[in-house]
Amino acid sequence: MNGTDMSNYLVAALYKFAAFPDFKDWQQPITDVCLAGDVKGTLLLANEGINGTIAGPEAGVRKVLDFLHTIAPISGYTHKESWASDEPFLRMKVRLKKEIVTLGVEGVDPNKVVGTYVKPADWNALISDPDTVVVDTRNDYEVAIGTFKGAVDPKTKSFREFPKWAEENKSVLDKPKLAMFCTGGIRCEKSTAYMKEQGYEEVYHLEGGILKYLEEVPEEESLWEGDCFVFDDRVSVRHGLAEGDYTMCRACRRPVSPDAKLLPEYEEGVSCPLCIDETTPEQKERFKERQKQIELAQKRGERHVGITKPPRDKMGDKAESAEAD
Repeated sequence: MNGTDMSNYLVAALYKFAAFPDFKDWQQPITDVCLAGDVKGTLLLANEGINGTIAGPEAGVRKVLDFLHTIAPISGYTHKESWASDEPFLRMKVRLKKEIVTLGVEGVDPNKVVGTYVKPADWNALISDPDTVVVDTRNDYEVAIGTFKGAVDPKTKSFREFPKWAEENKSVLDKPKLAMFCTGGIRCEKSTAYMKEQGYEEVYHLEGGILKYLEEVPEEESLWEGDCFVFDDRVSVRHGLAEGDYTMCRACRRPVSPDAKLLPEYEEGVSCPLCIDETTPEQKERFKERQKQIELAQKRGERHVGITKPPRDKMGDKAESAEAD
């Protein structure tokens, strides 16, 4: 696929674990390059590296990617590309963080200890092995719309919950091989490092994550079932990284299927079947007013950017899209 016709925006998801002691000094220079190229999205910088997703005109995104390669500690980062028909992000944010993906456990360093990478072409054989337990390291709302056949769902609402789940479910993990996967590779890279430190020996993870698998493995050979949630306005992608049919509930930022949109609990911009009971009448009134402003902006041919994030305690990692993967 290329950036022509209906796919005008290049989307680049990238990360790298690396010692990055002067990361704070790069916040403004990176921001400047992004803004100059009309590139939007979120990049997280921390002492342990870089993580995030950006999108925009192809020329602008290429300039940002090239600039990041000039920064010695993070040069050689991994990135994956796809295309979007509409602008996936509203703003550009380069944020300074304690971790580029928040596990919440001190001392976990994928630069020192990490699981064994498995190429997408070899992934099916590994997860079909009866001696392998397969674990989806993503959060519950992501797993709900798609995962690998036979994968264990920890039902976490935040990546921070994963260490506790692993401690409480050792019997589930009691097989010779442990295979882990996530959207783009960063969460499973950190979780395999954690599991190795917990004494698990044969730990594997999908190189490039689900996105690379969907890009490279033919659909007729695939063990993937459903869509893959992505942290931008495309909401989900399928094999070949084609955009899926899900939309995002603007009240809770969970994915909403076409069937769910037909239910009485769904009101665009206000509620969906999953969050109808999570917000107060006052909040729903505010959401209705926001939706009204969005629709008025659309009639003027503008894009409304005043989308309020949901409360973090309700939505877990959805309030920090790049941090989640």
